[in-house]
Formats: sequence, C-alpha cells, structure tokens
Amino acid sequence: MKELVEVIAKALVEKPEEVVVTEETDGKHVTVKLKVDPSDMGKVIGKQGRIAKAIRSVVKAASTKEDLFVDVDIIE
Repeated sequence: MKELVEVIAKALVEKPEEVVVTEETDGKHVTVKLKVDPSDMGKVIGKQGRIAKAIRSVVKAASTKEDLFVDVDIIE
C-alpha cells in the first residue's frame, strides 16, 4: 500500500522529492502516513478534501483484495 500512495502523491505534487510515505502494520490493520512539502499540501488534499478522499478510496479498494484494513493519514 505504501508504494501505491507514493506513486499517486508524486504524480500530484510539484516537489515529488519531498514526498515521504511510511507504513505501520498491526496485524491486518495498516496505517499509511503521507508527508508532503507544505506548499503541495493543497494539491494532495484538494477542494473540500476530494483528492484525499479519492486517494483513500483507491487504497481501500486495493486493500480489500489483500484482506487488510488501511488508513491513510496526511500529516504536516
């Protein structure tokens, strides 16, 4: 899941070298943390959180195939 979030985020931002994705696993629960440059935060979140919601939807669809529960956190 980490790779999927990283590919999506790097495609959205202006500074792809600043994208940092970490993954924490606890059994079947996975937390993916996405950190981007502050100037790119709006591009990742989108208007009214639409882009962030879309990223979470794609990751959720991919995670059901692997029988995992995945949370995507966008941190500053």
